[in-house]
Amino acid sequence: MSTLIEQPVEARLVAAAPRMQSIPATLHYDRRDPFAVRMTFPAPATLEGVEVCWTFARELLRAGLEGFEGHGDVRVRPYGYDRTVVEFHAPEGTAVVHIHSADVRRFLQRTAELVPTGLEHLQMDLDHDLAELMRDA
Repeated sequence: MSTLIEQPVEARLVAAAPRMQSIPATLHYDRRDPFAVRMTFPAPATLEGVEVCWTFARELLRAGLEGFEGHGDVRVRPYGYDRTVVEFHAPEGTAVVHIHSADVRRFLQRTAELVPTGLEHLQMDLDHDLAELMRDA
């Protein structure tokens, strides 16, 4: 059974211009890090010209489908019926993207099939993780 889910999504970058620019992005989930999801933007879609990857809680993404969630670098909220807004806050500025909520729901369903919500802790290998930390110490 696969341990990784990758799902391309179309993100619309909210900018000062009246038309939102579409940019490619990919949602990632790895059962070896069961509480987290990643959203990656390829180099051509970023101001820096390098791939940018944000990691945040899977639960934040799920809860953000229903209401405003997040108080830190990543915030998620619904926007109308069919879109989800994800805000990425960094010292350089804030990026706001809209994603089709159906894509987010489909991604979360796939992650739940791989690791059911509430059972993430069963994927953790704390002995191995502790050994890795001690090895590096």
